[in-house]
Amino acid sequence: MSTSATLGLLELLTLRYDDLRRRLTRRLGNAELASDALQDTWLRLQGKQIEGAESPGAYLFRMAFNVAIDRQRSESRYLTGAEVEDLLGMADPAPGPADTAQSRSELELLIEAMEELPERRRAILLAVRVEGLTQPETARRFGVSLRLVELELQRAQEFCAARLGR
Repeated sequence: MSTSATLGLLELLTLRYDDLRRRLTRRLGNAELASDALQDTWLRLQGKQIEGAESPGAYLFRMAFNVAIDRQRSESRYLTGAEVEDLLGMADPAPGPADTAQSRSELELLIEAMEELPERRRAILLAVRVEGLTQPETARRFGVSLRLVELELQRAQEFCAARLGR
């Protein structure tokens, strides 16, 4: 279609506006969206060269329907006022200043307690709890029995817990 074909579509849109709006409203379930889609369709047709629309009425309907779907998609990306209020009312999962200060204080106490542990006991505790070694791996690393690793780990944990007041 040429410029005259585009003008023909614009004229057809004007003549069949009520019918197109009624059909779009029925299909979309929203009269306001149908009207807005037809207006956007009119604007899109302005100054556009359209080629080869076999059925101008069906072409206009499909174009307006696609415009409406695009509009719905773009509007669904925005939060509603109620959704914003819900988000603002949510508690922040991050620890507050008081929690952070307490955690730092407990960490300092734990470090002090670990410094008081005998060398091997501290090394076994760090190997299991920090490095993530299994108890059998720890026993092999230190050349001791699995039972000794279990005892040293238990004693180290009990000592640290007592120092932290737990």
